[in-house]
Amino acid sequence: MKATAKAHPIQGLVKYHGMRDPELRLPYHDSISLCTAPSHTKTTVEFEPVLEADRYRVDGERVEGRGAERIRRVVDHVRERAGIEKRVRFESENSFPTNIGFGSSSSGFAAAATALVEAAGLDLSRPEISTVARRGSSSAARAVTGAYSHLRAGADDADCRSERIDVAEAFEEDVRVVAGMVPAYKETEAAHEEAAESHMFEGRLAHIHDQVAGMRGELRAGDLEGAFERAEHDSLSLAATTMTGPAGWVYWQPRTIEIFNAVRELRSEADVPVYFSVDTGASVYVNTTADHVDRVESAVADCGVDTRVWEVGGPARVLDADEALF
Repeated sequence: MKATAKAHPIQGLVKYHGMRDPELRLPYHDSISLCTAPSHTKTTVEFEPVLEADRYRVDGERVEGRGAERIRRVVDHVRERAGIEKRVRFESENSFPTNIGFGSSSSGFAAAATALVEAAGLDLSRPEISTVARRGSSSAARAVTGAYSHLRAGADDADCRSERIDVAEAFEEDVRVVAGMVPAYKETEAAHEEAAESHMFEGRLAHIHDQVAGMRGELRAGDLEGAFERAEHDSLSLAATTMTGPAGWVYWQPRTIEIFNAVRELRSEADVPVYFSVDTGASVYVNTTADHVDRVESAVADCGVDTRVWEVGGPARVLDADEALF
């Protein structure tokens, strides 16, 4: 009863914000994302009868408090579905910096759910596994199905699950994502908790359905500039909502703004197809094409940040036994 899985983190293209049910992590509205590779989380789990309690470790550190509660919610759901009473040993490693706005919870819970389902002997499809991962993080549902995925809002697991979007070849082959790493710790969960209290939240809900429909159409049509311009605008809409909640969350740092300005300068003065995107954090995704990625990465690096270049990643998957973490 041991398994290892790997999943890629997501970049939100049309982002969700706020949860109508914080226990099941049911979002208020649909969302669309792309997975970024080779960045990934690898997780090994084993149900062991000799353990007196669950053991959770991430990047070599024991997980306690709220982090442990979120992992336990996913573990308990799998145990209940499989009729297992054994404790679990859980170890996870990330290949990229965490808690700076690059979706580590999405890949983390997607890998966890995939490994747990496999170790428990459950026969579930990826959309079904996405409902397991969603209990840890709503964005993890989309990391399970991978590439370009759509998480639909709903009141239960039958409706609130992720599905893969069939996209034009250009979105699979030509897209490159330059990660501009601005190392400022962020707290996403608290912002979700107060989302509906922003006076701009109703405005976001009013236009989000058009955003989702427009994004799906652009992905199918191969309209890279349309899709990534929409993602840029959606980033600003999300920020406006988080900044106007009770806590006044402001995630951006000076170098975040510097990257925004560098991207806009490339686009307006050099006619480079390049667009920024930000989730809840200071770090920046810069979306462009393979033909322009070297120039874009150089411009982002000139803002004084570390960079990585990512491509589109696939779905979460079970790994061979020799790739286990323990």
